[in-house]
Amino acid sequence: MRLASVVGTRPQLIKAAVLQPILRARHEELFIDTGQHYDDALAGAFINELDLVPPDHQLGVGRGSATEQTAAILARLEPILSTYRPDLVIVYGDTNSTLAGAIVAAQLQLPLAHVEAGLRSFDRRMPEEVNRLIVDHLSTWAFAPTATAVDNLAAEGITQGVTLVGDLMQDLAARMSVEVRDPAVLAQIEARLADQAPGLRLRPGGYLLATVHRAENREPAALRAWADLLASVASGTRPVVLALHPGTQAALTAAGIPLAPAIRVVQPQGYRTALALQLHAAAVLTDSGGVQREAAWLGVPCLVLRSTTEWLEAVADSDGRMVVIGLDQNRAIEALARLAPESSAAADSAQRAASLRLAPAGAAAAIVDRLEAGLPA
Repeated sequence: MRLASVVGTRPQLIKAAVLQPILRARHEELFIDTGQHYDDALAGAFINELDLVPPDHQLGVGRGSATEQTAAILARLEPILSTYRPDLVIVYGDTNSTLAGAIVAAQLQLPLAHVEAGLRSFDRRMPEEVNRLIVDHLSTWAFAPTATAVDNLAAEGITQGVTLVGDLMQDLAARMSVEVRDPAVLAQIEARLADQAPGLRLRPGGYLLATVHRAENREPAALRAWADLLASVASGTRPVVLALHPGTQAALTAAGIPLAPAIRVVQPQGYRTALALQLHAAAVLTDSGGVQREAAWLGVPCLVLRSTTEWLEAVADSDGRMVVIGLDQNRAIEALARLAPESSAAADSAQRAASLRLAPAGAAAAIVDRLEAGLPA
């Protein structure tokens, strides 16, 4: 088959890194990067670290509103797919790149495969939720990561082409987690971060890791709320390491909102570094769907900085380690006191890392096998 894969963000590169080797071993793939994550720290380094083939096309859409990014991708992607005429277009997740890839495929009457189909937060204020809904209803194949996702699709009348395949990100996390179990990895990361965060000391259980990037958390009121929340749980003895998306940094600067001294800002990190920082942290605070899942697989306490999540099974199966708290400062303090008390965080972190044995989901093989079986009946 002649396939075209459309990516544009770090999580999509992670998924493509698992699927691409199997695709390319058996089929022809045109690899297209929209440039939605537009700098080297966000995306470029991932391509090298994860051994991805360099994209055949770099669309370079850069920053902008959701509408601006989607429009730019539509305009630049359509002539490529129109000329190449793949047998199938593959899109991942729920981003502007996903939506644009699906629309172009539909307009050109090309079969579409949606990897990570069926997820629902049931909150249409989230742009990602709108993207998921549209893409799933345009798809020929809907590759669902969870049983709940399959049920969500069925509730919307989507049953043809639906396959439960598991989570591609779990496959990569299983492979890479072996490399970051040793806490000695923290000394290497600390050295690399010395210029960004002078004096930062990374010890197992001795810091909290935070990521904040979603559109709703870049509004002025939300910026202030989560900045205050992080300040309330950060201290000199247990700092918050904030891996800060450049768009979020720009929003903070524009709003004139400073971060507390115990919040140590670093650039978005490569995949192995990000996984290691999660595994050895006392807890993770995030609005990222990808980080939620990784924290669940690693067994790390996780506070979800959103009022809803599409990863309901990650919360339900976490034995209480994952809590959706929104931007409620009091709930954050209570949850950390219960899930990651400073008195036991170091021992808890050491035990978690030593006992980690994460099994792959086998999602990539399941996806390719289903595609090779032919068009859905």
